[in-house]
Amino acid sequence: MRITLLHFAAAAIIMGGTLGLSPHAPGQPAQPPAEAVSPQTIPPSQPDVTDPVADPSAVVVMGKARFTVLTPELIRMEWASDGKFEDHASFVFLNRKLPPVAFDRAELEHGHKLVIKTSALTLTYTPGAGLRSHQDGRFTPENLTIDLSVDGKPVKWHPGLTDDQNLMGTTRTLDGAVGEKTREPIEEGLISRSGWAMVDDSSRPLFDSADFSFKDGQNSPWPWVMERPTGDRQDWYFFGYGHDYRKALGDYVKVAGRIPLPPRFAFGAWWSRYWDYSDQEIEEIVRGFHENDVPLDVFVIDMGWHISREQLQARGEKDQSGHGLGWSGYSWNPLLFPDPDMFLTRLHADHLKTSLNLHPASGIQPWEDAYPAMARAMGIDPASRQYVPFDLTDRKYAANYMNLVLRPLEKQGIDFWWLDWQQEKNTKMAGVNPTFWLNYVHFTDQQRQGLRPLLFHRWGGLGNHRYQIGFSGDTVSVWPSLAFQPWFTATAANVGYAYWSHDIGGHMPGAVDPELFTRWVEFGAFSPILRTHTTKNPDSERRIWVYPEPFSSILRSTFQLRYAMQPYIYTEARRTYDTGVAFLRPLYYDWPEAPEAYSNRNEYLFGDQMLVAPVVQAAEKISGLATEKVWLPEGEWIEWPTGKYVSGPASVDRSFSIEQTPVYVKAGAIVPMQPPMRYTGEKPVDPLIVNVWPLQPGTKSGYSVYEDPGVSVDYQRGVFAITPINAAQDGDTLRVEVGPARGGYPGMPKTRGYELRLPGDWPPASVTVNGAPVPQAGPTGEGGWRFEGNTLTTVIPAASVGVDQKVTIEVRRADGLTARRGELDGFAGAMVRLRAAYDALNTMSRMTAPPDPLLDAMQSGDRLGYHPEKATEELAHFHAALPQAQNAVAAVSKDVRQRIEEAMKWAQEEHKNMGGETPLNADAQRQRWLDALTRAEKLVAEAGR
Repeated sequence: MRITLLHFAAAAIIMGGTLGLSPHAPGQPAQPPAEAVSPQTIPPSQPDVTDPVADPSAVVVMGKARFTVLTPELIRMEWASDGKFEDHASFVFLNRKLPPVAFDRAELEHGHKLVIKTSALTLTYTPGAGLRSHQDGRFTPENLTIDLSVDGKPVKWHPGLTDDQNLMGTTRTLDGAVGEKTREPIEEGLISRSGWAMVDDSSRPLFDSADFSFKDGQNSPWPWVMERPTGDRQDWYFFGYGHDYRKALGDYVKVAGRIPLPPRFAFGAWWSRYWDYSDQEIEEIVRGFHENDVPLDVFVIDMGWHISREQLQARGEKDQSGHGLGWSGYSWNPLLFPDPDMFLTRLHADHLKTSLNLHPASGIQPWEDAYPAMARAMGIDPASRQYVPFDLTDRKYAANYMNLVLRPLEKQGIDFWWLDWQQEKNTKMAGVNPTFWLNYVHFTDQQRQGLRPLLFHRWGGLGNHRYQIGFSGDTVSVWPSLAFQPWFTATAANVGYAYWSHDIGGHMPGAVDPELFTRWVEFGAFSPILRTHTTKNPDSERRIWVYPEPFSSILRSTFQLRYAMQPYIYTEARRTYDTGVAFLRPLYYDWPEAPEAYSNRNEYLFGDQMLVAPVVQAAEKISGLATEKVWLPEGEWIEWPTGKYVSGPASVDRSFSIEQTPVYVKAGAIVPMQPPMRYTGEKPVDPLIVNVWPLQPGTKSGYSVYEDPGVSVDYQRGVFAITPINAAQDGDTLRVEVGPARGGYPGMPKTRGYELRLPGDWPPASVTVNGAPVPQAGPTGEGGWRFEGNTLTTVIPAASVGVDQKVTIEVRRADGLTARRGELDGFAGAMVRLRAAYDALNTMSRMTAPPDPLLDAMQSGDRLGYHPEKATEELAHFHAALPQAQNAVAAVSKDVRQRIEEAMKWAQEEHKNMGGETPLNADAQRQRWLDALTRAEKLVAEAGR
């Protein structure tokens, strides 16, 4: 009996958002459930209109300085030596026309001093103050200050003030990183414990247009880069949000653009590896996923897809750009892929999205299939065999590159690109970061085609939150690298970068320990993107079914859990789009005044209802348990894999076996999930599985499930559906209401069934669905509600109804049982530990057998599943049986240890009499037995925690 998170909750997670997504905090008063609303009554949202010219009422000019009050906490500050201010969109700030903000302005000291006061900030500017050389008004510590209050304490900012409490952002790449040792520094973030952050936008390039609507498709104007005007100037943005980090990021996306919602398939599993695969090998891997019941959505093909260096060397070719030969490429390797069209058709028939790796720095070399057309388009005679240099800042080159080089490959079936830029740090236009510009051009090229864009590349600096997914690079496969990634991923939210994709398992140098790989995958299941990867080393392995047991089964269950959580993850991704707050984020967003929210770097929130503290260190070898100190914020929390209750704030020492991921849900959490699928969207989510964790009497909770077609941009225009879920506990009766759905989208199911799952609670005395009684299921589990004893989970099916109808499920438990939930505390975890102790003793069949008291305690959950009506008696018996089991295991261990030593002593005497030494295998067997006894003792002791 292995109880993974998948088995414990069987298939679901929580949901919410802003456009009609109105989550209620579990255990708090909830709004009444919404009535049915036709799609027309939901105001359709429109893509944000970007206007870089601020409302005139927000602008204050004094001399050569201009101040723009964007929000009460965000002020733009400009100084220009020529008095000419910038109204073009910059690479970061696209939209300055926000709703006008009320503020006071006063010119004092005969017009020599300006004071701007909002509800949050007081800006004072005295252009003549300070050194005579600075009396032209340039911003200096002497002439410019901003006062604000942080946690009730006054703070004064001035230019040049060092911020040593910035909470940081992210960095371009983790290539070569070992733990926290990154090659490139992590940039500052937009939030700080100091309460302020300042963004210097003075030297960033500009866009020549701010119309990013692309309403005319590929005939739309394409905003392009332009340099800043020459001259001495300052262009700063002051963020003074105190510790309201959520509001800071929410306002940031209003001026810098939203975090787009990736296609739904991106939240499935990705396969990726640095290997020169043939088409047959790829098809074999895909077949392996299917045969081993492992879901998959994306197949990424690394640089081996195109003509190789060795093939080019054999032809006598040289890279005319001076880069490594064969690093760039746009032509299929005909030996590995003799028929790319047929190959890609087969992958699509398996419902896989395909991405190819690009290293574009070498430009278009004369051996490429697209060279003749590209050369002619760029004014080069193809007969000259002169290469076409790469220059994506050249609008002509970019258009031809997209239309003549990449578009033919896309028409063959390539769904998106992996832009693996690792070359120059500059472009031919000063100040233009090649990573940022590659991301912009590729992303907006897809927008101009009317697609929901997706690309895969590195971080290109502030503003890059608009162009995701991020490829974090080639890390070293060691525990410190895994330990760094939870903090690194969460911290990127501080610049709006919500979608880092890591090489799960690490990249190099080769083989990775199965325990480390399993823990890495467990983190990956609770991260934005689940993508395994490794280097070109035959000892490296990422096919999870090849790993030995128990790792293979645990890995499979973890992939399946990721897919079960799709409804939750996708809803949280929509919330990210609406709010600017990444769904994987640091704890201090929600508990900014708790020091532990900053110091517990391994923990993060995964959506609004989950706190995750992934295991990032090796387990103790004998027990197989990894011990972690976990801090839980204020509130009531439930440890998902064990059912343990923890009241926060508290720091607790907890132990986890290899199949357990430390995930904590709020009491009353509602967690929707979906049935098993081979790929995202294989079939409609029917039934929608709704997990509801125990609520305290008199409390309510709610959540809303978000759905849309998954691939179009119409989610920005109100084409989506929301299904509200509300739960209320009244004494011993739980009432759960699902639906009716509001809104709609093409392909939306007209009917749907539901499955309510109530983990970690007493079985029902009675159940009704829409007032009709539901019987207890028979021995096969069909025909009514059933009870999964090992996890204390009640499973209630609700027949299919129209999605425009409300389904009401009432669960009544025997009088007084809700008040006795303390008897259930940690029961699911105890079942796991007792079974593991049983398994350990079963490895010693030549010496002993598991004692009956251990079997008795271990089978408690099994008996509960057969006879939930005897739950109170069975739980009382369990609490009496557990110490008996612990004592019995201790007695067995003592006896067997003595017999082992006697047997070894006898064996030594026998071999001595025969003139030999004790065989080494005898010593090894002795140690295995002793380890098994120690393991059983530790595990059975842990069952009581």
